Amino acid sequence: MTVGRRELLAASLVVPFASAAAQSAWTRPAGLAPDASIALWPKGHLEPPPGLVEQVVQRSDDPDASDRMLQGITRPRLDIFRPARPNGAAVILAPGGGYRYVVIDKEGYELARWLSARGVTVYVLFYRLPGDGWTNGADVPLSDAQRAVRLVRSRAKIDGIDPARVAFGGFSAGGQVATSLLTRFDATVYDAVDPVDALSARPDVSAGFYPVVSMDPAIAHAVSREKLIGTNPDAAREALYSPERNVRADMPPLFLLHAEDDSVVKIDNSLRLHEATRRIGVSCEAHYFAEGEHGFGILKAAGLPVAIWPELLWNWLAARKMV
Repeated sequence: MTVGRRELLAASLVVPFASAAAQSAWTRPAGLAPDASIALWPKGHLEPPPGLVEQVVQRSDDPDASDRMLQGITRPRLDIFRPARPNGAAVILAPGGGYRYVVIDKEGYELARWLSARGVTVYVLFYRLPGDGWTNGADVPLSDAQRAVRLVRSRAKIDGIDPARVAFGGFSAGGQVATSLLTRFDATVYDAVDPVDALSARPDVSAGFYPVVSMDPAIAHAVSREKLIGTNPDAAREALYSPERNVRADMPPLFLLHAEDDSVVKIDNSLRLHEATRRIGVSCEAHYFAEGEHGFGILKAAGLPVAIWPELLWNWLAARKMV
């Protein structure tokens, strides 16, 4: 089932977003809104940088295809899409946005609705951005990703999921979040705040969709690199935040998707990570398509061979006994 274009009707052009109350006030068409939203961190744990205000900005002028982004994130959270008949699988999605914002519809809600229609409980992750002034900014996306996996596992009974079937996937810069979690799921990037943090942050499987991966300036997405590690990082910092240089035998199986004509995030990001996994014998299924450019999601893939990608993902999840 593919999400219909008319289900993606936009909300208002710019909506201030600073609280749960503001979130509930969004005007969303039926079929688009998540079923619930939960904060990643306990109330009062995070102190946003001074002057940081969340905003939802509509980037599309097509009334039938919403393309919103969330910027200035102060309340990292999971938006939950619950299926009518849960199959026990959970998928956490980290949308892209070049570490400047987080896309809402195209790389979040679209696939969330597609998967939830098939029985998967989906959590769309709105993670903090490294250039927004947070302490230890380079680690806040990974901190939020680790916390998301732990929090989802802690909610297994509440949400009717199997804590041993938790997948994590990311698009574009969200792919950098996903592949960082792939290799640094047990890195100490924040202090434990409650019993949730005793749970494992290792996903059972992981996926990168046209992902930003490497911080090597020869292939890196320049904006994501600058936002994450600055303009003049030393060699050690560049290596630490390059997942292809940190692969390990105990990392989860990986699914990769990329278009060869991607002019924004070079396919070399996926190719290098794929080769690195092959060298150490970690399972990686990769699908490369001649056309698709960058950021195709589901709707923009229509009419191209790459449009089959959600089914390829589904078959891979099934083969891994995730769905």
